[in-house]
Amino acid sequence: MNAPAITDLPVVVIGAGPTGLAAAAHLEGRGLDFLVLEAGPHAGTATRDWAHVRLFSTWGEVVDPAAEKLLAPTGWVKPDPASYPTGGDWAELYLQPLADVLGDRVRYRARVTGVSRSGRDRIVDADRDAQPFVVHIEYADGREERVFARAVIDASGTWSTPGPAGGSGLPALGEKAAVDRIAYRVPDFKDPATRARYAGKRTAVIGSGASAFTALAGLADLATSDDAAGTKALWILRRGISGSTFGGGEADQLPARGALGLAAKAAVDHGYADAVTGFRTDAIERDTAGRLVLVGEDGRRLDPVDELIVLTGLRPDLTFLNELRLGLDERLQAPTELALLIDPNQHSCGTVHPHGQAALVHPEKDVYLVGMKSYGRAPTFLAMTGYEQVRSVAAHLAGDREAAERVELTLPETGVCGGAGLFDQPEPAEQSGGGCCAAPTTLIIGGAPASSGGC
Repeated sequence: MNAPAITDLPVVVIGAGPTGLAAAAHLEGRGLDFLVLEAGPHAGTATRDWAHVRLFSTWGEVVDPAAEKLLAPTGWVKPDPASYPTGGDWAELYLQPLADVLGDRVRYRARVTGVSRSGRDRIVDADRDAQPFVVHIEYADGREERVFARAVIDASGTWSTPGPAGGSGLPALGEKAAVDRIAYRVPDFKDPATRARYAGKRTAVIGSGASAFTALAGLADLATSDDAAGTKALWILRRGISGSTFGGGEADQLPARGALGLAAKAAVDHGYADAVTGFRTDAIERDTAGRLVLVGEDGRRLDPVDELIVLTGLRPDLTFLNELRLGLDERLQAPTELALLIDPNQHSCGTVHPHGQAALVHPEKDVYLVGMKSYGRAPTFLAMTGYEQVRSVAAHLAGDREAAERVELTLPETGVCGGAGLFDQPEPAEQSGGGCCAAPTTLIIGGAPASSGGC
């Protein structure tokens, strides 16, 4: 089958989530042909997986302007810009209506299994940039298809590849065997079956970001219920407690995010959770009752827990892009230029600058990783950042260099998304950012409780 001329081909967008659909809206606004491929059965499939979780961004911050312009003629009414949607709200009230407006240019149950240059694997140089992209698709009914594209925008996100419990970045020994007692998502504690799973149990939570805060707050709320006496959380941190551990608190310019950190702090302060610091999980064993025993790289063995919630971040799935020449940072797996802006060893949300097409380029011309996937393993992504990325990319593909280079976004300043300094080490008190002066916290060091004062 001969590939058609590149100028006659659509831009293929992988993923019908917030950033992917925003990319489609901007391409539509530029008069460019496109095709959106979504592996799941609906728009925002991944977003629906955390339908019960409330965003810390408001509706005013999670609706893309180009998308809103497309929706307006349909009679769509934007929710209160000052209110906070859940993941379910975001998917049902915004993403699905947007996908419906785009019509049959959004295909569902269409999983991309490979992307390459037509007739060129990653080794071949000859006439490479003149060849269109070829995108291989597998449909849920078993059909396969090949489509050609002038450009590829990968907005597939990182939801499908959560990080493991192991402190080395690999699964802990015994982790796969213990999967029946491990959750890699924030549980919906309002769901009766989920509630029964954790009520009255001792649950370990591994992680230090917003998802971990949400889980800790949920377990603390469960512990206060009359029918869940004895519910207890064990918070496992790979680094120590510092003034920035619980985020920016009331100083956070995204107030709901600051409130998450305060809720996690309250869970610890009120005794619903104990914190274990400097613990890197090496193995997960079972005791004679089938409970889980976490063993650290330093040999520490924690008291048994009934359940384990692992919230150690997400990773990009790059397997279907193996035949493309990507320029990725060796640590973050983010585009090289972008990695300099988002490295959590150096930057927090407040020091990440808005960026566009120029920070997303690869040796392979006209392929872009956008949205959460563009951040690789960095945890500081905001939806507004993804919207700005795809606005710039669409402008570039349309030949509007001035618009592609222009910055049209101002991000909230905050120091709570991972913090500056060495990412896995506690910060000195005088350097701690974000919220101030944590009250004394219950810590478990070497298995024995200890008291740690605030900043």
